Amino acid sequence: MELKGTWSYPTAIRFGAGRIAEIGAACAAAGMKKPLLVTDKGLASLPITARTLDLMEEAGLGRALFSEVDANPTELNLEAGLKVYRDGGHDGVIAFGGGSGLDLGKMVAFMAGQSRPVWEFEDIGDWWTRADPAGIAPIVAVPTTAGTGSEVGRASVLTNSETHVKKIIFHPKVLPAVTICDPELTVGMPKAITAGTGLDAFAHCVEAFSSPHYHPMSQGIALEGMRLVKENLPIAYAEPENLTARAHMMSAAMMGATAFQKGLGAIHAMSHPIGAVFNTHHGTTNAVCMPAVLAFNASAIKDRFDMAAAYLGIEGGFAGFQHYVQDLNDSLAIPRTLTELGADASRMDDLVAMALEDPSCGGNPIALDAAGLRGLFEAAF
Repeated sequence: MELKGTWSYPTAIRFGAGRIAEIGAACAAAGMKKPLLVTDKGLASLPITARTLDLMEEAGLGRALFSEVDANPTELNLEAGLKVYRDGGHDGVIAFGGGSGLDLGKMVAFMAGQSRPVWEFEDIGDWWTRADPAGIAPIVAVPTTAGTGSEVGRASVLTNSETHVKKIIFHPKVLPAVTICDPELTVGMPKAITAGTGLDAFAHCVEAFSSPHYHPMSQGIALEGMRLVKENLPIAYAEPENLTARAHMMSAAMMGATAFQKGLGAIHAMSHPIGAVFNTHHGTTNAVCMPAVLAFNASAIKDRFDMAAAYLGIEGGFAGFQHYVQDLNDSLAIPRTLTELGADASRMDDLVAMALEDPSCGGNPIALDAAGLRGLFEAAF
């Protein structure tokens, strides 16, 4: 293994219950005077959004809102958001919500001053250098779920509405200037979303820990992130008002997104096309795919998960970890197959082709080809 890497770690984070009250100060720190709050359709009418708009208004920031954001946001959502941003003369974005609201909000800020199409900034090679950094507006991120970790990420996932392919758009300045993590904002999540987002954080940690690349800082963060999910997701699911569990899950989400700088793998290579084609929930899709991927990668990851299992208090080494993962999924009412999730195996050829092109393939500990991915999809269906 070559001991070489290019590393970047998170931003200024205001963490703790009640800290949404600091939204005015966070915007000031980011240099915003007239932000646009971007969130998804489901959150737009909820009390946590109304309270945040009230706090913005009290701070003299206005209460501008854009919420035409789909569960898997597209370039059409982005175009609509950019029109509202530019017509309103805004100078920054508050990205508010789960992965969809955070990702789309970050893209509105990123594209605010760009002249090229968004697809020209896909996370390929040095394509990010095509962007004009002076045209990227500042971002304050406010997660309302504990899963994607997009609040500490330098990229967004955007679905092409014509091809139904998910693309990762990357730029270092897409990293939010300030993040507010307030576990009180996550209390109202439906149980299914608590489960799906929590398992997204878990998948990020598991895949980062499995990745063959050299990044010992991420390796340690991934291990501790798995522990936080193991100890706190069942509590957050069973006791929605438990702020301690909610807070630890918000930490785990950020840790997963930080750790996966080390790499993702087959779980995400599969879930991205499934989500793009069948509009499934990303974290839940990851959870359904995880058992098959663990089995596929067994020969490459057994030793490290023997060690991880001991740290996590799971008996039986890697095999015990595999049993734990399936038991956790079952306890959180996660479907056992992609068919139960609403996907259709008749699109298998398309799914395999899309998964092969997904950049997550590069972080899988066992090299992925069409035959291997087909076998994985068959196992998951």
